[in-house]
Amino acid sequence: MTQTSDANVKSPASGPGAAHVTMRIKRQDTPDKAPRWETFHVPRRPNMNIISCLQWIAAHPTEVDGKQTSPPVYESSCLEEVCGACTMVINGKVRQACSSLVDKVQSGDEAITLEPMTKFPLVRDLMVDRSRLFEDLKRVKAWVPIDGSYDLGAGPAVSQPIQERRYPLSRCISCGCCLDACPQYTPSNKFVGAAIISQARLFNEHPVGAALKGERLDALMEEGGVQDCGKAGNCVEVCPKQIPLLESISTVQRQVTLHAIKKFFAG
Repeated sequence: MTQTSDANVKSPASGPGAAHVTMRIKRQDTPDKAPRWETFHVPRRPNMNIISCLQWIAAHPTEVDGKQTSPPVYESSCLEEVCGACTMVINGKVRQACSSLVDKVQSGDEAITLEPMTKFPLVRDLMVDRSRLFEDLKRVKAWVPIDGSYDLGAGPAVSQPIQERRYPLSRCISCGCCLDACPQYTPSNKFVGAAIISQARLFNEHPVGAALKGERLDALMEEGGVQDCGKAGNCVEVCPKQIPLLESISTVQRQVTLHAIKKFFAG
């Protein structure tokens, strides 16, 4: 049994001039139980974000009809769009709850709907298990191969143009927005997705990280690698850090092609 979001539910007193904000939250106690919707009124304050609404509901878990319920379960940490933990589907779009302001995401008198991400296993309510994302980062060895146990001295110089090209790639917070919006990324396949491919590009272009470039490209030639991308572009639309993800995918596809040719002729 499944239920779908209804973002068009009206509340005559939930708009910008109202005293409260109406929040509809998709609840599910365990992955194998049927989902349900609960509605709350949150006192309106200036510059509210979605997390502040959830915090208020957690402290006052009473539905609009007066029924007592349990506090909604969700993840958050930094509250400044750095950790990536608070990703959820807000009014039908996957985004960060900490940087989603109520006045920006609410449309007129509509209630704000909150749902969990759809591409990761549900834990409870708005909380999902993003382990697959982190396992795929390990799969492509998304790190610089030094152990830090001894002083290696100054690192290789990196020119300003290269720094400026690589910096946007380093802004990735592993939030999973791009993966949840991607039509090729599904719970039943092994596609690594845009975030992982872009991180492979970042470390392939690092003077020291390039030591593992061949291994990264080998991993991205396997099932679920860069060839599975259909370039729908949804990832770019939802990335909270405006990372040039399609550019990264095209770059890594060229790297994989050249790597495959070299391996072929090397015997």
